[in-house]
Amino acid sequence: MDTAFEFRVLGPLTVVKDGAELPMSAHRELVILASLLLNPNRVMSVERLVEAVWAGSAPRSAWRQVAICVSRLRRTLGAGLIETSSPGYLLRAAPASIDWLRFRDLVGQARGRADAAAREDAVLLLRDALALWRGQPFEDIRGLRYDAARMAESRLEALETCLELEIELGRHHQVIPELLALVAESPFRERVRAQLMLAQYRAGRRADALRTYQETRRYLLEQIGLEPGPALRRLHEQILRDESALMRPPAAPASARPAARVVPCQLPPRVLPFVGREAELVALDAILGSARAPGPMVLSGPAGVGKTTLAVHWAHRRLDRFPDGQLYADMGGTGPGPVLDRFLRALGAPDLPADPAEKLALYRSCTARRRVLVVLDGAESADQVLPLLPGGPGCRVIVTSADALDDLVARQGAHRAFLRPLADEAATRLADLLVGAALGPQAVADLVGTSGGNPLSLRLGAARLRSRAAA
Repeated sequence: MDTAFEFRVLGPLTVVKDGAELPMSAHRELVILASLLLNPNRVMSVERLVEAVWAGSAPRSAWRQVAICVSRLRRTLGAGLIETSSPGYLLRAAPASIDWLRFRDLVGQARGRADAAAREDAVLLLRDALALWRGQPFEDIRGLRYDAARMAESRLEALETCLELEIELGRHHQVIPELLALVAESPFRERVRAQLMLAQYRAGRRADALRTYQETRRYLLEQIGLEPGPALRRLHEQILRDESALMRPPAAPASARPAARVVPCQLPPRVLPFVGREAELVALDAILGSARAPGPMVLSGPAGVGKTTLAVHWAHRRLDRFPDGQLYADMGGTGPGPVLDRFLRALGAPDLPADPAEKLALYRSCTARRRVLVVLDGAESADQVLPLLPGGPGCRVIVTSADALDDLVARQGAHRAFLRPLADEAATRLADLLVGAALGPQAVADLVGTSGGNPLSLRLGAARLRSRAAA
């Protein structure tokens, strides 16, 4: 399996490799890594790295110490990630593996959807972007204070835009607490104070809106000796006159509004109790939780070994990662055509084209900007799977198959996990949960011995034992 990295700089600097956080505490190495992450796939000169580390008070040995730090980073991260390239170093990383670049991409997408017809989508994108923040970046790194300030300003602008859109969507009641907190955090930002006044007014709290203006005016005069700006003064006058323009425009009639986007939830229920498979669950998290778009994940193994159970269990645990839906299909004896039709209808496609190529293009378009999980259960060949792979980088695919699906690995870079029967300890735990309380330890031991660790055989045996006991 390819190594999957995730770099988190929107808060304490953290590096996640194959789902596990790497221990990193040396200050200079963190500064150098942070500098490289802010400029991925671009050469950072040694002079700039020295300035970031020592902020104008570098020792004579600074260049040598930078080289030592880079060497240590290479040992921690693995070879090939940080390259030497005159006049400095270059970090090779997919943009999607760095949360700061994902944040910027989501904000850019939201700006493109901020018109009246797509405000809801814009808000969802901005909330996804803001959720990436875990704290203040680079708090203890003097050499990156300007970068940290720039990033914090980008966050505030995104949050202001999000709150403004939510007010226009009629959520003035919900955003008032967040706006109050934002005013306390950034008291000189007049746009935030104007948003708070408008939200209060639309929520029927006219007196609170006027009080907010008076508090703002008093604060600005006391702190910097200035009156509020023209936009804030204009809003104050409109509130005093109860201008109708301040109220939210009436909603468009239902016939004029775009249809609500359908969110399919097609996963079958989990099979319980579920025990074992800890290593496989970690592998699924590492691969499908990667910031970069991985190939499909293939769970391969003999019949009854628990491929579907594992796939469905992981999918239910990670529902929050796929807010745009989960698609499921039993592929046994089924061609991709009928499944593609079902998926398109589930995604809300109103009319399906007759041409298979057009259907495939429509499916990829429908999933291009969504975060959807696709589970293809019991696939028999790569040809069944290929037409059902979604088009978006936010989508993930799990395929279960008794076959190794070498062709899918070769053509799509699929990852694989080969499932074996449950180990004795896990099989005993499962048997005990199924029959132990009713039939005792001897029945548990017999059940484990006859099933060979195959979960389906074990469950069937448990069902028969309980049936006999009840007869």
